[in-house]
Amino acid sequence: MDQVDLQVLKDKWERLTAHLAEQFGEAPDLQTILFLIGVQELGKGPMKYSKDEKQDLMHIAVCRLLSNFGYYHLVGQDEQGWPSWEMQKKLPPLTLREQDLLLKQAAIEYFELEIGIRIDL
Repeated sequence: MDQVDLQVLKDKWERLTAHLAEQFGEAPDLQTILFLIGVQELGKGPMKYSKDEKQDLMHIAVCRLLSNFGYYHLVGQDEQGWPSWEMQKKLPPLTLREQDLLLKQAAIEYFELEIGIRIDL
């Protein structure tokens, strides 16, 4: 990613978090956004989740986001109705910063395409 692309990503991320801050009262970080996506994908709405369930929700979100890049495929639901994902191909070795950028890019696309939030610059 070149400097221009990084700046566009940064600007879009700030717009997304500002938009979500209007709804939730504070700007969410990446982990919170992953949790929100996981809740959305689970489809059961807001409720109390255990610590393990919160981690599972973030895993659902990561799988959902990376499915857009061909890394995961939704295979159905488990017996509790939670989405079940299958890895299609391994992620290349990424630094923590690269992982962060990839997930932010995917989250922006998710909110634009799936939720309908406009994040134009």
